Amino acid sequence: QVQLVESGGGLVQAGGSLRLSCTTSGRALSNYGMGWFRQAPGKERELVATISWSGRNTDYADSVKGRFTFSRDKAKNTVYLQMNSLKPEDTAVYYCAVAKTSFTTPRIESDFGSWGQGTQVTVSS
Repeated sequence: QVQLVESGGGLVQAGGSLRLSCTTSGRALSNYGMGWFRQAPGKERELVATISWSGRNTDYADSVKGRFTFSRDKAKNTVYLQMNSLKPEDTAVYYCAVAKTSFTTPRIESDFGSWGQGTQVTVSS
């Protein structure tokens, strides 16, 4: 059974940066695509970014494109979400997730099978 643990959240002023990390354990996920989701209070969970199993392909929601960067370090079984130029509307709990199927690029929520517990990101104006 895979376990995902996020870290790196916190409080930052608008315009600032944070880097989220998600470390996996339980089984090697080097052959699985990954994703970052977020959920703000009173809103539905939103898929923010995805990365292919190879790490060569990434995709982003329009709301974060050009500001967020998704990367992975297979040797460390860790993925990262670098968040720059943060805005108050980025405030949410951020979750990492792993695809259900290996050697695929997850694109929608139903492509994912496991989520972490989340890390809070708060951006003050």
